[in-house]
This record gives sequence, structure tokens and C-alpha cells, in this order.
Amino acid sequence: MIEIDHLTKRYGGFTAVDDVSFTARPGVVTGFLGPNGAGKSTAMRVMTGLTPATSGEARLLGRRYHDLPNPACQVGSLLDASAQHVGRTGREVLTLAAIAIGAPRSRVDEMLSLVGLTPDESRRRVRNYSLGMRQRLGLAGALLGDPEVLVLDEPANGLDPQGIHWLRGLLRSFAGQGRTVLLSSHLLHEVEQTADEIIMIGRGRIVAQGSTRELLAGDGVTAAATDTARLGDALERAGLEVTGHNGDELTVKASAEQVGRVALEAQLVLTALRPAQGAGLEQMFLELTADDARGTAGTEVAA
Repeated sequence: MIEIDHLTKRYGGFTAVDDVSFTARPGVVTGFLGPNGAGKSTAMRVMTGLTPATSGEARLLGRRYHDLPNPACQVGSLLDASAQHVGRTGREVLTLAAIAIGAPRSRVDEMLSLVGLTPDESRRRVRNYSLGMRQRLGLAGALLGDPEVLVLDEPANGLDPQGIHWLRGLLRSFAGQGRTVLLSSHLLHEVEQTADEIIMIGRGRIVAQGSTRELLAGDGVTAAATDTARLGDALERAGLEVTGHNGDELTVKASAEQVGRVALEAQLVLTALRPAQGAGLEQMFLELTADDARGTAGTEVAA
């Protein structure tokens, strides 16, 4: 478990993280989102003991990172895939890390196989690795100590679609074992597919948090009937707001029971009645972080 309690980090007069509190639970993949400069990476650096907090506290497995007896065997982290010794081979990088944390040498081969780096690739110098290969090596390092918690900042950078699909399965499997995953990514669709819960940060403060399903749920229900146009008229006469039309379906700002009663009174057979779908994570992200936007409409969203 990761527990962030009123965490604040200031650099002189600039507040990078401003009184942030949240929990990333075991058995859950938690997405940590926000625009560039929102404070995500700073918060993750505080969690993993690389940056001291100005105030507040970050606890992993109930302790501060520096108080864990062997942190790398309890918390695996990947904050910057480029921060690897480029003159060493991938195997050497992992072997030295295994020695440092007291992990069995057999874990090196296990992790290389797990992340899809072949024996030939493991013998190459890291300077000759693509970004995707460095990401895989970084993930192998994060998993080397068989940790209970993973803290990952943009782990999908440089991965091709097949690699992203593989990463999704890896993280969901890790969480499925009752472990904790905190994932920062600018690939919003992928977070929507992978994360069970979402924490969104803007200007150093949390702007939204909750389960992915709840945050992305639409307002009201979607309904259709044997005569959808007449259903729409009946709903409006009943004082219910029809907020959208999509083909033969209506989006109604009302409960399923209210819509059902109106249809019954109008002697209409409902052919569809389900919770409305939200606009998706990208739209929610744009709306909640609009004040942090660095570009104009049409520019790429980054986190």
C-alpha cells in the first residue's frame, strides 16, 4: 500500500506538490495523471526517497522509504529509463543490482525472460538499446527484488503496441497477486484500459480521484424504444432532460426507474436502458486540467 498524507514539496517560492493526500491500495492498479509540471514526478521522487518532502509524509507498506529494511526488495521503481549505465550490458546492470540488494542471481535470467529481452540483447551495451529496450530493462530492475509495491513513471514510453499490450497484462497480473501498482502515463487510453482507480493532479493539487468506472460514468441513462421519438417527447413532458441523441438512442438525465415509468405510462416498449457512458478519460483530463494547458486547441496532451 502507498499512503500519501498532506504531502507538500516546495522549491524556494515554487510549490510543486501542494498538500496532496491519497492511497494506492493493494490488488489495484492506480493511475496517476496530470499535465507536465503538475507534480507527479516530484511526488513519486518523494515516495521513493529521492527528494525530501517539505511537509507531510509518504508511506509505503506503512513506513517511509528510508525506513524500509531493504527498500528495493519491497518497492520496485522505474522513474527514468535513461538513468542506466550505458557502458554496461543489460545483464551486467541487473547482476550488479541483484548483488546490491541481495537477490539471487537466478532472478536476473528470470527477469530478462519476463520482460522479453533475449540472451543476445542482454549482452549488448545499454548505449545500443532502443528506448523500448531500456524501458524493459528498467522494469526488470524494478521487479528484481520481488517487491510488493511498484512505482512507475511513464513505463510505456518507447514500447510498440505489442509491448504496451504486454505491459498491461504484466501490471494487472502483479496487482492480481494482491500487490500495489502506481502508474503514471501520458497514454490516457491505455490508463483507461489498465487502471482500476485514478488520481488526477493539476498545479500540485488533486483535482479528481476515485474508481475509473465512477469517474468515467456518464450522467443519467441511455434509452431507446419501439418509437424513440415519442419516448423523447414523453420524457420532456414529464420534465426530464434529454441531453443527447445517438442514432435511435437518447441520453436522459434521469434514473432508469424514472425513464421506465414514463415509458410505461406512454405505453412504449423499451428496447434499451443502461447507464450512460461518459466521454472518456481524455475528455475528463482536458476538462479538469484546462488551466494547466501549455498549448492551444489541437496540440497533443501530455502528462
